[in-house]
Amino acid sequence: MGCQCNKKQEDEKEDELLKKNDMEFLNDNEDNKDSGANKNNTYDSNKGDNMGNNRDNGNREDNESIERITEEKNAKYGDYPEKILEIINKIREDPASYAEVIEDSIKNIIEEPDKDNEYKTKKVFKKKVKVALTRGEPAFREAADILRNTEPLPPLELNSDICIPLPETVVEIKDPAFLKEQVKTLRESMTIDIFFKDLIKLPEVSALLMIVDDSVKNPGRKRNALLNRDFKYVGINSHFIGKNFVAYFAFSK
Repeated sequence: MGCQCNKKQEDEKEDELLKKNDMEFLNDNEDNKDSGANKNNTYDSNKGDNMGNNRDNGNREDNESIERITEEKNAKYGDYPEKILEIINKIREDPASYAEVIEDSIKNIIEEPDKDNEYKTKKVFKKKVKVALTRGEPAFREAADILRNTEPLPPLELNSDICIPLPETVVEIKDPAFLKEQVKTLRESMTIDIFFKDLIKLPEVSALLMIVDDSVKNPGRKRNALLNRDFKYVGINSHFIGKNFVAYFAFSK
């Protein structure tokens, strides 16, 4: 119990630090503005310099801590491409068996209050992470039925040549146009048939929800890519920026 408490405290401390510095990432580390230098006519230049130095030192320490956390997370989840591809290929090679995994995971669907509307609830998949759903259970059962009627498929191979370069800022992660613009440029020099991004750091949860693909826009698009018989190669690129995780998937024949 003591170890779990310590781990929880460390996670809370880490999240608090990252939340504190979210705005720096959103503003792409915009330089801090001086405060007090022109406030009233009683400005003490020595005091102001000390405050500025303290603030700079604090920001430097926070930035160094964030860089350390980012490095640790990227090291911890560095094998994400290999792990998720292993799961995807198991699904391709024996889709009927994975249908049972999907149906068993229905128990992880819950309803909780919608913060934006007190009279509504929203469906959420909750297992180590929380992911909002659109239809919920019907989408899971539909995906299971599709897998039961899918013939075994050959495994995909990782191909680093079709890996899409990752974003460098949180703003780029959250901007759909950024990924589309990257792919538009890359298509001039390579063959990419389908691409998409994923924001879940846990391979087993990510693969499950991509197969279910209960999304608002283009439902089934990810599942169709993972189960496409014509596709032979996949490029998977992933990393953390602060507490934000992103993975890019690209498929080719």
